[in-house]
Amino acid sequence: MNIDIIVGARPNFMKIAPIIAEIKRVKQLGENINYRLIHTGQHYDKKMSGDFFEELGIPEPDENLGAGGGTQAEQTAAIMVGYEKLLMTKAANICLVVGDVTSSMACAIVAKKQHLLVVHVEAGIRSRDLTMPEEINRMVTDSITDYFYTTSETANQNLRKVGIEDNRIIFVGNTMIDTLLKNISRLKKPAIFEEFELKEDNYFVLTLHRPANVDGEQKLKTLLDRIIEGSKSLPILFPVHPRTAKNLQNLGIKAPNLFMVEPMSYLEFNFVVKNSKAVITDSGGITEETTQMGIPCITLRNNTERPETIEIGTNELIGTNPDNVLPAFEKLFSGNWKKGGIPPFWDGKTSERIIEHLLTVEQK
Repeated sequence: MNIDIIVGARPNFMKIAPIIAEIKRVKQLGENINYRLIHTGQHYDKKMSGDFFEELGIPEPDENLGAGGGTQAEQTAAIMVGYEKLLMTKAANICLVVGDVTSSMACAIVAKKQHLLVVHVEAGIRSRDLTMPEEINRMVTDSITDYFYTTSETANQNLRKVGIEDNRIIFVGNTMIDTLLKNISRLKKPAIFEEFELKEDNYFVLTLHRPANVDGEQKLKTLLDRIIEGSKSLPILFPVHPRTAKNLQNLGIKAPNLFMVEPMSYLEFNFVVKNSKAVITDSGGITEETTQMGIPCITLRNNTERPETIEIGTNELIGTNPDNVLPAFEKLFSGNWKKGGIPPFWDGKTSERIIEHLLTVEQK
């Protein structure tokens, strides 16, 4: 069995690290399973890509398609051309894609046309917001997937509603939680923790990158003003995404408790999340990590593809209207934020369940 594992953007790296570790483990036990790690080059900034290979023990990619930059269409085309050329010279049996990034959709399309089995890790999640590129990626990828590895019963139901048979839906849990649990004892205090005199449970972590929040200068300024006001002068640590940084340049936003820093490595970022009072974000993946760590999470989105983080976890969806920020902070400071719990199969064994199933799959 020869598996192509596709990575391209920051969220992918946390999801594939435990899968690779499990493949290596069962191969040592005598299983006939090999993998080829293919980096599409979708993210090429070191902080957004390179550090993750080093920190999470991911081997250097076997192939790098170098498809970074450009518009959505240009990037998709470059990935598809690069992967097709690779498959024409070096074949595989299975293409494993993770999450909802452009790389996953593009490589799934190429693989299917080359008659590979396509397996999708984190399949079936839906925001039902077609203004999000990620939602298009999810829908297209799932429309041509052979086996669906899901994180929740909600994802299972989403797939059943469009006619996917139960024997193709495998409820395995969340590989990103595998990575978090494996590395929780290795989290690294960054130098800025002391530099900004941060204290446990006495500061906020902020991340913003979605167009609905950062693309309009006035909207972004109002949102940040409300967050600063709601924080009651507690420090706000703001690792700034490259997309957001461009839009902040002309705003001149300053506050004595707002600390804007470069994107952080995986171990450092999760250290500051784990020790924070709460996280304010528009990221989907961070809502999963805060749920696992029991940290309150205020999500600045109108919808989520991860409803289990709300129904079971510590996440609350407050929308993108800046007027909703202050009531969320008041709820937090009043001590009325929910405690949350851990969703099923978020136990660090998701990758074991994936590989156990893959070994039973008949190859094309």
